Amino acid sequence: MEDEVMDRRSKEKDRPFYALPESLQAPSKIINEARTSLRTVVTKRPFTPRDDKRTLFPASTSRNPESRPASAFSLNSKHFDGSESRPVSGTRLMPLDHTPRFSPVELENCLPPRPPDGGRPISRKGSRSRIHFDGNSEQLPVIVNRGRSGSLSDGNNEIILPPSAPEVGRKTNGGPSYRDRTPPYIPEERGVGDGREMPTRISSSLAISSSTSSCSKKDDGENRLGSGGSRKSSAGNSSNRTGSSGKKDTDDESLVYFNNNVFPVLEEMASLGKKKDTEKLIQLAEELYTTLEKDDRLNKHNKQRSSILKAIFKLLDVDEPKVLLKLARLILGFKVSGNNLINVCKLVFKVSRNEKNDNEFLDGKITELLLETIKVVDHETACEALIYCVGTIKFLTGNSTLLKQLARKECIETLSRLLHNINKTNREYGKINEQFGHILVQLAAAMRNLADVGSSRERMFKSHFIEELIPLIETYPGDCDLMHYLSRILSKITMHTDCVSVLCEQPNCFKSFINLINRHINKEGLVVRLCFVLGNITAKRDDSRLRLYQETDGMETFLTVLKTYQTKYKQIQNGNEVLNGTGEDNIKTKSNDYEDVLVKVIRVIANLSINETLGPLIASNDEFVQILLTILEEHDVYGSEELVLNTIASINNLSYYTIKSNAVTAKEMEISLALLKTVSSKNMEGMVETARVFGNLTRHREVRDFLSINKVDAMMMTLLDSGSLEVVYIACGVLMNFMTDEDKRFLLKKEGAISKLIEVLRDFGREDWHLSSIVCKVLCNYSTKITSSSDCFGERESQELVYILVEYLDKESALNTALNDTVEEEVREYIYETWQLDFKPVAAQLLKRIEMHQSQFEPLENPA
Repeated sequence: MEDEVMDRRSKEKDRPFYALPESLQAPSKIINEARTSLRTVVTKRPFTPRDDKRTLFPASTSRNPESRPASAFSLNSKHFDGSESRPVSGTRLMPLDHTPRFSPVELENCLPPRPPDGGRPISRKGSRSRIHFDGNSEQLPVIVNRGRSGSLSDGNNEIILPPSAPEVGRKTNGGPSYRDRTPPYIPEERGVGDGREMPTRISSSLAISSSTSSCSKKDDGENRLGSGGSRKSSAGNSSNRTGSSGKKDTDDESLVYFNNNVFPVLEEMASLGKKKDTEKLIQLAEELYTTLEKDDRLNKHNKQRSSILKAIFKLLDVDEPKVLLKLARLILGFKVSGNNLINVCKLVFKVSRNEKNDNEFLDGKITELLLETIKVVDHETACEALIYCVGTIKFLTGNSTLLKQLARKECIETLSRLLHNINKTNREYGKINEQFGHILVQLAAAMRNLADVGSSRERMFKSHFIEELIPLIETYPGDCDLMHYLSRILSKITMHTDCVSVLCEQPNCFKSFINLINRHINKEGLVVRLCFVLGNITAKRDDSRLRLYQETDGMETFLTVLKTYQTKYKQIQNGNEVLNGTGEDNIKTKSNDYEDVLVKVIRVIANLSINETLGPLIASNDEFVQILLTILEEHDVYGSEELVLNTIASINNLSYYTIKSNAVTAKEMEISLALLKTVSSKNMEGMVETARVFGNLTRHREVRDFLSINKVDAMMMTLLDSGSLEVVYIACGVLMNFMTDEDKRFLLKKEGAISKLIEVLRDFGREDWHLSSIVCKVLCNYSTKITSSSDCFGERESQELVYILVEYLDKESALNTALNDTVEEEVREYIYETWQLDFKPVAAQLLKRIEMHQSQFEPLENPA
């Protein structure tokens, strides 16, 4: 192996050290080439602005105000409909045109007897207490069953009904006739449909009669009870009766439970609602929710569901957000649908619009119910409700505490499932639903925030969220709001390699991005993020570079973006662009936005040029190289640091390729002139990036002469004092090329650079054999015309070099630490390979040269 290396070195003794190395399979050579030349460009992620106000859509939305849902609206108890509070139980029948007519006697039998005027208040003490209402009471009717005689008595207790049930054709206390009011409560879904009074409590010892009324006899002997629509026969066989939920809970048992556990709370809440006693209301609402949830009655199968909802609806005129959320939690728990679902989602949305109310969402189970609603409702029939429900989630994810809580409650999984269902529906119908777009804007905005959670990537993988993004872009490319939010999600997740891999598996990934950039080329906020995403992808995967470049109009699109925003930048600087606002701040903001687009698109092209196939093609593009040169000439590192650094990095990648058609080589003098102001700046990163380019451009004598006149070689020597090994390495690369010219060598000794190089070799040699190798190459090129080691290097410097080189060329001494058993095998192999192939040949040549011209010292034996 060693003989082969020496043979190859002897054959190439005439090749200068600065010439590009031949292709070798050794990993050390691959790493060395990457270090000295091609690099991916790193840039910061575009700033994600926080929405100034909590609204459904951003202030800059292009949506038609007439077609989009409103962010602000009035909402009170009148908007909720008691008749639609029951769940859908099946096919709805059309109403009959026939209106039945009853004789006064028949109708009288269907109504309870009118209670006497006056009386004493309700007493809840004892099982035989009399229940009574005064004439002005607004308390709700009693839940009872009539006896066959039409009286309201269970045989023990006498029940006097309120005056709200007048006789036929008669008005009571100047109130409305019976046509305007319902009879006292008969537990039937239809009986609470119009928002009238709720039932008053009955004593717990009251026995509920199961016999039907005379009116029930005329209706096939059946009487409906509860919201489930179940029927009980007049036979009174309660053991065979069940509710619509299938639970073994008779109608009578349900009524008794309601009267004993629920109604007292509702009654007290109704009285407090008028007094605006919010603290007590909150306590009672919590008590009611806990009671219903504990006994598994907070569902759509509860037989008194409609009655409870009706009472809750009447309390929604309060202004206290905490009360509204407690009531909304009850409504959502009962799984309302239709108009009530829309309104309760609007109600919660309205509360969440104020950031001050965020803490109210931390207590209770309101967020779980919102997520459950998103899971169970049909996105096709409940679009408007979902818009406000998901919009609420969007607002809540803006709070860091709620954000983590929602992530733990599988918010990402829930929203991903909704996105999947919408994409699936769009594919099946083959057309775009505008209402779906409104939902998706809220969904994407929420996911943008959720992407910051530590567990978000794992959850996105699990729920296949990333796979749904490209189909969404293909379906809604014209929805600018949606595309903005999607680009913000992508700009976050593509910073991770695993997310990039999933995204690149989508066949239309790059086509969708290119089409989107072309479609919205004047939307700088969108274009900058899309280019940032493509920059992340091309920085991580070489196959993605080929795919993107080969995409139809790919490179043409990037050139168009470059020219468009370079022109925009010039216009705004010259005051030729018309802006919505005036003033220096607005001009500066726009300038920064345009500049950021240039930064991101240049980064994409720089990353593409790393590919050995694409690099020469891009380097031959004279139009692109001219744009880069123009940017260097018109911008400086002080005012446009990131733009200038990315431009220089791109030029560095392109200048690596030694082809005749390389446009960088054709413009090397203009580029060198433009780079002088950066290398002379106090910006260390700018100096380093410029030195990388000079490391390639100084392969040509004309460039070396120009840069030497401008003292660039002296600047590189000062960089040898840098504590950064990378900076020293780059400076040595430039000096290696300068030392090929005899007229430029004297400066190395004059500036004390020889001593600096020896110090680098002594202090960092064992840590970095690549660096040691290039230091030796500088000294070899410098000493080509050597006649005396002392005259060439200096007496002390010559001796020190000999000692160091002898030690480093001894395998045991040089690699003792690196090759011990504590170092991984692959690392040991890499270190040995670097020392053997890269350092040892050039160090041996330098040592031999010094010894041959160091007559005052006894020559040392050749190292093994």
